[in-house]
Amino acid sequence: MKKTILALTLSGATLLAAAASAETLTIGTEGAYPPFNFQDSAGNLGGFDVEIGLALCKQMQAECKVIAQDWDGIIPGLIARKYDMIIASMFITEERKQQVSFTDPYYLAAMTLAAPKGSGLTDFSNEALKGKTIGAQSGTTQSEYAAAVYPDADIKLYPTQDDVNLDMVNGRLDLQAGDMIPLLDWVTKNEDGMACCELVGEPVTDPKFVGDGVGIAVRQEDNDLRERLNAALKAIRADGTYQKINEKYFSIDVYTMK
Repeated sequence: MKKTILALTLSGATLLAAAASAETLTIGTEGAYPPFNFQDSAGNLGGFDVEIGLALCKQMQAECKVIAQDWDGIIPGLIARKYDMIIASMFITEERKQQVSFTDPYYLAAMTLAAPKGSGLTDFSNEALKGKTIGAQSGTTQSEYAAAVYPDADIKLYPTQDDVNLDMVNGRLDLQAGDMIPLLDWVTKNEDGMACCELVGEPVTDPKFVGDGVGIAVRQEDNDLRERLNAALKAIRADGTYQKINEKYFSIDVYTMK
């Protein structure tokens, strides 16, 4: 009997010790980029990015919490150790690699253009759009694309994608550049987007602007965490977890864009 009690005591102590030593990680996301990341009416963070992040944490047997961070400060926040990783639909670019390290892509991406319905725009050259007002979210590859391709246009930058959309609905923009999936979602599912706007032109897939896909950013010294995230990503792709989350938000597999 004493041996049984001792065994139970040791077992309980082991479980408590394991619980006490469980790794805790923090995910930083924007919370203003539906359907990838957003805050609901109660302030809870959700979306594809958030669910993928939590699935990766579960695979790594880590406790994770998610916090919101404005896009303009999201990389500085990581470097300042405000969180351990960024999962916020961030394109992997050479410029960003100078500040952070990226995991393997967890989905592919393209950019696109949107215009008010009936705009009649068919020529998307710099010459044709000279003097036009083009919107994009500041600090994004979309804003870099707009500035590089349309130097003679009036480029307006906004804190969030929702702000870009709002100005287009209100007739203040002739065109906007954005990530393809969120803009497609907006013009096909959101009342304002459906009434206002449509996608125009060809998808932008130039690696100069869309990078090597969308990755999770970690601090440059956190090689172990990056490799563990890569292993966890392979695991949730293999066991079907990724696909279940994908199907909740999209009609195509965003990992392959097929």
